[in-house]
Amino acid sequence: MSNVFDSDSPTNLAEYSVSELSGSIKRTVETAFDQVRVRGEISGYRGPHSSGHAYFSLKDDRARIDAVIWKGTFSRLKFRPEEGMEVIATGKVTTFPGSSKYQIVIETLEPAGAGALMALIEERKRKLGAEGLFDAARKKRLPFMPRVIGVVTSPTGAVIRDILHRISDRFPVHVLVWPVKVQGEGSGEEVANAIRGFNALEPSGAIPRPDVLIVARGGGSLEDLWSFNDEIVVRAAAESRIPLISAVGHETDWTLIDYAADVRAPTPTGAAEMAVPVKAELEAQAATLAARLQGCMNRQMDQRRQSVRALMRALPSLDQLLALPRRRFDEAAAGLGRGLELNTINKRRGFERVAAHLRPDVLSNRIAERRQTLNERMVRAERMVERLIDRSTSRVDRAEAVFASLPARLQAQTGRARDHLANLIRHADIATSHRLIRAKAALAAQDRVLQSLSYKNVLKRGYAVIRDDEDRPVSQAAALSAGAAVSIEFSDGRIGAVTTEGGTAPAALKKRPTRQEAGDPSKQGSLF
Repeated sequence: MSNVFDSDSPTNLAEYSVSELSGSIKRTVETAFDQVRVRGEISGYRGPHSSGHAYFSLKDDRARIDAVIWKGTFSRLKFRPEEGMEVIATGKVTTFPGSSKYQIVIETLEPAGAGALMALIEERKRKLGAEGLFDAARKKRLPFMPRVIGVVTSPTGAVIRDILHRISDRFPVHVLVWPVKVQGEGSGEEVANAIRGFNALEPSGAIPRPDVLIVARGGGSLEDLWSFNDEIVVRAAAESRIPLISAVGHETDWTLIDYAADVRAPTPTGAAEMAVPVKAELEAQAATLAARLQGCMNRQMDQRRQSVRALMRALPSLDQLLALPRRRFDEAAAGLGRGLELNTINKRRGFERVAAHLRPDVLSNRIAERRQTLNERMVRAERMVERLIDRSTSRVDRAEAVFASLPARLQAQTGRARDHLANLIRHADIATSHRLIRAKAALAAQDRVLQSLSYKNVLKRGYAVIRDDEDRPVSQAAALSAGAAVSIEFSDGRIGAVTTEGGTAPAALKKRPTRQEAGDPSKQGSLF
C-alpha cells in the first residue's frame, strides 16, 4: 500500500497514527463532556459483574449510549438499578479506543422523579399481592406479654435507643438486636437474612428465640427507604413464623414491608408500645381486679351467711325433732321384758315337741342303717381298686411283650435299609461307569476333529511348511529374497535351506537322485 502522505502530495495536513488520533478524540470528548446529566431508560442490566463493576446502556426512543458504574461508586448508590427503570445519570463521557466506542462513566444515579419509583413500587406491589403475600389470613396476632423481643435495625442510629428506652419505660424485657444496614447496597439482603436468622433460632437454644420481631428504621426520602421495598425483604417478612412489626419511617411513609408484616407501626417508638404493655398500668389493673374480687367475695359471703340464717329459722328445734323417736323408744323399752319372757316360753315349747319324737330305738336304727351303707360303699371301693390293678397289670404285660419284640423288629428294619443302601451303591457305580464311557467317547470324537483340522495331517500328504529365520510361516515367494536362510518343516521333522534367484536350484543340487537314493530315507535330496 502506497503512502498517501508522501512528499509529492499537494496537501499540507498533519499525519497522525491511529493511537494518536484515538487519544486526541478521547481528550476532546472528556474535556467537552466532563460533567453531564443524562436522562434515559436502563437497558441490558444484569446486575454487577464478578469484578463489582456494572455495565449496561441508557436509551430513549431514538438513541442508546453505553454506561458503566465502577465498583466503588456502585456501593455508594442509594438504590440498585433495575431493568427498565428511568433514571438521571450524572458523570463524564469518555471513549474506549480499543473499539472506537464512547460511554458514560456514571458517578451518581437517581430515579427520574418520584413517579418512576412509585410506578415501580406499585408494579411490585401488584405482583407480590397476586401471590397472596399481603393477605389478611396470613397475619398473626401479637403476643400480649412477650418474654424476648428481636429488633432488626442499625445499631448506631437513634431508632434502637428510642426502642430500648420505650420498652424499658413500659415493661423491661429481654431485647435481642440484630445489627444491619438500613440503606445502601446490600441492606435489603442483610434485613432479610436477619429476619430469617431470628426464625431459625431454637426456642430452647443458647440464644432464646424472640416472641415478636420489630423491623425499624428512621424517616427519610423514598430513596433512603428503598431497601424495605426489595422483594427479598418482603418475602422474608411474609414467611416469618414469628409475629413481625414493621416500623419503617414516619407515619406518612409506606413501604412494601408494611403490607407483608403482621402489624404496621407508625414510628419505631409506636412499635415498642405495640410490643409490650405498660407495667404500671398492668399493676394498677391487677390491683383494681384484686379489689373487685375481694369485694365480690365479701358480698358473696354475706349473702350466703344471710341465706344460712334464713334456713336455720325455718328448721324445727332439736326437742321437736327428737320428741317422737324418744316416745317410740320408751314404749319399746317398756314392752321389752314381756317380749323376752314370751319368746323364751315359745322356744321351750318347740324344744319339747321335738324331744317328744326322739327315742333310743329310732337313733339305733338310723345308726345301723348308716353303718351298713358305709360297709357297702367300702366293699364297692375295694372291688374297683382290684379291677384297676388288674387292668394296669394287663397293660404292663402287653408293654413288656412289645418291648421284647422290639430288637427283632429293629434288626429286620436295619437289614432292609442295608440292602437298599447296597442297591443304591451298585446303581451309582453303574451310572458313574456309563458317564465316564460317554465322556471318553465325546473326548475321542473331539480329538479326531482336532486332528483332522491340524496342519500336520496335510504334511503327511507330501506338503511342507516354509519358515523364515524368525520362525514365521512364509506363504508367498515374494516375501523371501535370494540367499535368505529358511527352514522347511516336513511331517517327520525340519531341515535348513538357502533360497536362490529365479526359482532355480544350484548346480550342485540339480542332479536328480537315483531310485536307490530316493528310496533311502537317509539320502533325501533338496526340495530345490
